[in-house]
Amino acid sequence: MAAVQTAQRMTAEEFMALSVEPGDSRTYELVEGELVVNSPRYLHADVQRGLLLALVEWERVALQPGRVILPLDTHLDEANVFVPDLLWYRDGRVPEREDLSPYPLPDIAVEIRSPSTWRYDIGAKKSSYERHSLPELWLVDTAACEVLVFRRSRPKTTSFDVALELGRGHVLESPLLQGFSLPVADLYPE
Repeated sequence: MAAVQTAQRMTAEEFMALSVEPGDSRTYELVEGELVVNSPRYLHADVQRGLLLALVEWERVALQPGRVILPLDTHLDEANVFVPDLLWYRDGRVPEREDLSPYPLPDIAVEIRSPSTWRYDIGAKKSSYERHSLPELWLVDTAACEVLVFRRSRPKTTSFDVALELGRGHVLESPLLQGFSLPVADLYPE
């Protein structure tokens, strides 16, 4: 299914007031004031599962504080409410279970390619994440079997000043995730 946009612009407040039918598995996001609706495909879900399992296992074994979480409404500003495919919050920033959406910007946001939404991920969403000081962004390109990593070399850096293109022969790591190491090829079994 292709992404659907509304012709009208809306605010984050209007977006958060939308009601979604129970059982609706589509993802709803507000990107630059436009409603984007997407139904992820199997490959997207399989890669998301692989990343989630790798991060959960790292949390368990490394006993590192923090938490990886499945998609949550993340409010950036009045025109942008994103739902990253995975979010990682460092210790002290993890939302409480009782907290209501929208949730704060994570420390790492992961966006996995869907054919109909990739242009938003590498365009408007990446720019908005950068503008709002996201420390690290992983754009998982399922078509190219790559992970594009954008991060700040220092917390006060005003833009993503590190950009990595990791293919099958590379290992996904992050200075925010001490000891986490995932061969990119593991996300794309042949």
